[in-house]
Amino acid sequence: MDINIFKAFRSRNYRLYFSGQSISLIGTWMQRTAIYWLIYVQTHSAFMLGLAVFAAQFPSFLFSPIGGVISDRYNRYHVLLFTQIASLIQAALLAFMVMFTQYTLWKIFALSVLLGIINAFDVPARQSMVHEIVDYKDDLPNAIALNSSMVNLAWLIGPAISGVVLEKFGAGICFLINAFSFIAVIASLLLMRLPKFIPQVHTKKVIKEFKEGWEYLKHTPSIGFVILLLACTSLLVLPFATLLPVYAKVIFKGNASTFGYLNSFIGLGAVGGAFFLASLKAGVNLKKILFINLFIFGAGLVLFSHMTNFPLALFFAMLAGFGMMSQTTISNTIIQTTVSAEMRGRVISYFAMAFFGMQPLGGLLIGTVSQYIGAPNTILAEGIAAILIAISFIPFFRNDILKEKDKIKLVELEDPSVNLN
Repeated sequence: MDINIFKAFRSRNYRLYFSGQSISLIGTWMQRTAIYWLIYVQTHSAFMLGLAVFAAQFPSFLFSPIGGVISDRYNRYHVLLFTQIASLIQAALLAFMVMFTQYTLWKIFALSVLLGIINAFDVPARQSMVHEIVDYKDDLPNAIALNSSMVNLAWLIGPAISGVVLEKFGAGICFLINAFSFIAVIASLLLMRLPKFIPQVHTKKVIKEFKEGWEYLKHTPSIGFVILLLACTSLLVLPFATLLPVYAKVIFKGNASTFGYLNSFIGLGAVGGAFFLASLKAGVNLKKILFINLFIFGAGLVLFSHMTNFPLALFFAMLAGFGMMSQTTISNTIIQTTVSAEMRGRVISYFAMAFFGMQPLGGLLIGTVSQYIGAPNTILAEGIAAILIAISFIPFFRNDILKEKDKIKLVELEDPSVNLN
């Protein structure tokens, strides 16, 4: 195995971050799987599934601009420590409510909204802090790819465990396990050795700093187009996961374990894609890979949509997962490696808005549409949408490739002895 795949582990703080987050994210996926299954079993409504996605993620869209400014203004370490403790409390409240009270679905939605608000501050701080805990900045793309591997490995493991726990013990235990999982990431943060934070004087208002982030994107189209692509994909394609409980219970006549397997095979494909990205050499055109993988994502969904053979459906779900993970990982890598340091938190907040803001709207759209045309036709339409989005962005990708070639030619003209091919 190529040791370069794990070169970011040279940094002690990153090793701690990775280990703590790995445990916590498994709990997060267990909770997410349990919530969606609980809602579908009680309502048998794809629209309610879409509403659950909306409740969990739309608050992140609303508050991410503030979260981005907070990340740039204050100590990201302290912000992250606070959000992890808050997430632990949210999961504990959810577990207590489901296990010991006569709860309603609207109470679950309310706690989901709370988690969405927490994530609005957590994501910009967490993503921005990766840059600070990697000692060798050349390792940053590898660290981001490993982060994606970590997220997708949790997506592989968490739903599979959650399916078993749901059948044996119920959703409350899944929520309780998630609450305990935050202890790992909090402990890893407390063990880090970070340079002393030097606060800077900020004379501008929050809204002014947020507008500066928008102006930065307008004058940096190489980043702006990537965020726009992510927004389109998040609205029309990524919410396909909203309908997986319908496939598990109605199409494949299964149970909570079936739902867990579907999620896990998507996670398996995403893990493969993440390790593929982590193994890439420096200088690879990431936007070209993003373009190709969006086609793979769409093709995987088209093939999965009307498949009634469960093993083949798992394979196509895995294919979709491989293509899907590039959308966020490569977008994040491009932002982290090209954005100026003073703008990092604000630009990542726009990244979070594109991801968390469009998905809940897409979840409502997908849930509503599937009520009329059915889940298989809806996911077929999502796969076609992915391919059409990729085609519509061809001019942008082509211009980017041409610019890269022009840079190579310019270097060779200035110094004929240099050969970058």
